[in-house]
Order: sequence, then structure tokens, then C-alpha cells
Amino acid sequence: MYPDDFEDLPICYYCRFGPGPYVPPPQGPPFGPGTQPGPGQGAQPPGPPPAVTPQQTQLGVQAVSPGSLRFCLFKYTYVWLRNGRSFWIWPTYIRRGTIAGWRWSGRRWVYFGLDVRRIVSFVCY
Repeated sequence: MYPDDFEDLPICYYCRFGPGPYVPPPQGPPFGPGTQPGPGQGAQPPGPPPAVTPQQTQLGVQAVSPGSLRFCLFKYTYVWLRNGRSFWIWPTYIRRGTIAGWRWSGRRWVYFGLDVRRIVSFVCY
């Protein structure tokens, strides 16, 4: 739906986070004018991520451990994945091995969901 460099990352528009009825997929983009994000999605970040890309070897970069990502909720966070990719995210939901929120595509924020086991390390600001 959104061609970019992250095609192998699932875009999770309808992740179910807890009890509730199933919501069928839309016929168009996940959010249009006047629509609100669904459960667990939260508001988009206030603007683009920092212009400087952090280095994986810099001070403050953390390995993923249970609960370590929760301190990054609603903060600009840079992640490095096992497949070698890295990018900015704005996490709005972390639970049961899943992280969801907004991923910077280089041009705009796109909602996504990701298995935490795919993350090697991260740093948040």
C-alpha cells in the first residue's frame, strides 16, 4: 500500500490489543481526513524524527530485554533489526512481545506493528 524501503515490515493497521470485536480492513488508507486512529494506535508524532541518525555503538543504545522498550513510549526511538535494517519509530503500544506505533518512511509517518524479537537494539530520546 505504501511503497518504501521497508516492504518486509508488516504494517499493522488492525492489530488486536486485548479483548474487543474484530474490525474488518478498510477499502482505502487507514486514516482519512476526519478519522481517528484505532485502539492502541495513539496520535502521530509531533513532527519528523531528529535529523541525526544515531550509531549503534554510541552510549545509550540498549539491547532488547523484557520491559526495556516501555520507557520509549511516545518518544522518538531508533531501532536496529536482526535483518540489518534500522529506522526511526514513535512507539505508542508495547505489550506481549509486540511493539506498535509510527515508523518514519523517510517522508512521512506510517503506522506499523512489529515483533519485539526482531529488534536487536534501540535508543530513545
